[in-house]
Amino acid sequence: MGAIDDNGAAREAVLAKVRAALGKTGDRTAAAAAARAYIDAHAQGPRPAMPQDLVERFLRRATDMESTVERIATLAQLPQAVARYIDALDLDASLAEQKSHRGVCWPEFADLDWPVAGLAIEARPARGGDRLGITGAFCAIAETGTLVITSGAATPTASMLLPDTHVAIVRSERIVAGMEEAFALIRAELGAMPRAVNFVSGPSRTGDIEQTIVVGAHGPFRVHIVVVG
Repeated sequence: MGAIDDNGAAREAVLAKVRAALGKTGDRTAAAAAARAYIDAHAQGPRPAMPQDLVERFLRRATDMESTVERIATLAQLPQAVARYIDALDLDASLAEQKSHRGVCWPEFADLDWPVAGLAIEARPARGGDRLGITGAFCAIAETGTLVITSGAATPTASMLLPDTHVAIVRSERIVAGMEEAFALIRAELGAMPRAVNFVSGPSRTGDIEQTIVVGAHGPFRVHIVVVG
């Protein structure tokens, strides 16, 4: 699901200094394997029972977290699905420019036929003035309706943090039961932790000021999830 970014080199440099200070030298392969074996064998605490249909559970829980959801059969249907969602938004005059159907997407979606759906989508990281960001997800968690998005050159997190509207694409086979399975998948597929692992459960919100909920304080006002498959 994408290569680890160059920050891995900086992390290794820091860890190398720590190992030198501790007098640890030599090949770390055996130690790394022992650590992975310990994690795999470690008993998990009590967990809620999950239904067999993880996709349905994810869709329901994502809705509980105030995301909107849609399921489509193939990725080719995505441009039309995004256009339908944008057209259905009840936007005030200050957001009227979003109706022009401009936005950004991750590189993996660059070759989709956006123009046929009336969308002007650029494959680049979001900047401050972008109102729509279309991203993928490393995986999603059925238990909590949460998106898991890892950082990297091909998965810029600015595209899900800066725009008012975040549209996230999740492949149905990438929906796992819980956070434990999500971290196991990261270890298995990426080999090392990326610089950042973002857990997104619905639109951004905060209650820091007088316990009044404010939406969009630290990220998007709205999150729309499209499950493919």
